[in-house]
Amino acid sequence: MLAAQGFARPRPTGAVTVRHGAALLDRVAAIQLDSVNVVARAHELTLFARLGDHPRDLSARLIRHGRAFEFWGHEASLIDVRLQPALRWRMEEAKRGTMWSGLVAVARDHPGYVRRVREAVRDRGPISARHLEDRGVKPDHMWGWDRGKQALEYLFWTGEITAWRTPNFERVYDLTDRALPRAIVDAPTPTDDDARKELLVRAARSFGVATAADLADAFRQRRPVARPLVAELVEEGALEEVRVEAWRSPAYRVPGTPVPRRLDACALLTPFDSLMWERDRVERIFGFRYRIEIYVPEPRRTHGYYVLPFLLGDRLVARVDAKADRRRSLLLLPGAWAEPGVAVEPVARALAAEAGRLARFLGLDGVEVGRRGDLAASLRRAVRRA
Repeated sequence: MLAAQGFARPRPTGAVTVRHGAALLDRVAAIQLDSVNVVARAHELTLFARLGDHPRDLSARLIRHGRAFEFWGHEASLIDVRLQPALRWRMEEAKRGTMWSGLVAVARDHPGYVRRVREAVRDRGPISARHLEDRGVKPDHMWGWDRGKQALEYLFWTGEITAWRTPNFERVYDLTDRALPRAIVDAPTPTDDDARKELLVRAARSFGVATAADLADAFRQRRPVARPLVAELVEEGALEEVRVEAWRSPAYRVPGTPVPRRLDACALLTPFDSLMWERDRVERIFGFRYRIEIYVPEPRRTHGYYVLPFLLGDRLVARVDAKADRRRSLLLLPGAWAEPGVAVEPVARALAAEAGRLARFLGLDGVEVGRRGDLAASLRRAVRRA
């Protein structure tokens, strides 16, 4: 699983380029995007976990160079551009109304307005929502999206326009036919079943070994639809069924999937990292129970608001509550907890070193450790020594 997720190779020692990012995207297929910026944006942390220090605009460069595009994959995701034809069925489903109700309503109730927004993108694009002249009044739902933003998101979901992010995470929109590589735009559209099967195989490549439910979840396919397609892929030889000890369900992998003899990963993971997508799978493989607590009231949180699992070797050995204090130029770690049975001092030393690397990547001057958690004291000592 870890090798398939890009952790088998050491981080680049020189400058990280678009080529490195494209190779990683070829391996993991999709990198989730999220607006939470407690430490850094989710995609930056996912890239840092595997590539180390990299240009903060690497995701935008991947899109500009025609190697990636943004769309709804697992959630909002940076996706290998070669998968765009395999996701057109989702765009067609969106046109039939399978999306957020607010977007369905704007297309149903204001078709002329949506058409004018598309014309604005065609004539003036690339543009963001703030460039629209008639945006309507902000409602008290849909994250406060006004009618202009809703129309853009409808067109984005249906594939008529595409988007990328500015440094402040704002979407900029342009016509799909104009923004994506011509070879992708002109590629034939596969049948729905063939497209879904391609996504299942790419999920298997990126997961290493997984159940049918895991494979379906990667690109948010419905399990009843995905299961017979997995069976067909086994019959065709694109997947092979295997047994994993202690798993109740059959597992699947791409034939010939390599298994490294050892692996020496060291990475702090965002909760939105593709390694962490399916929490039950993480627990099934690593014995690591993780639940994000962003939406849990503070008095009821067990570990903290934005908790990063720590990968060391081939195990998830600890977790840290983390926050970038940009005013004080510090990476704050208010709490740190070791998993049962791990050797605390070696984990603390490795975690201190990785926290230092992350702080430098973020342009922060240091690391400050709080007092919560059974790993905190050892981590404070290790940070002082480092």
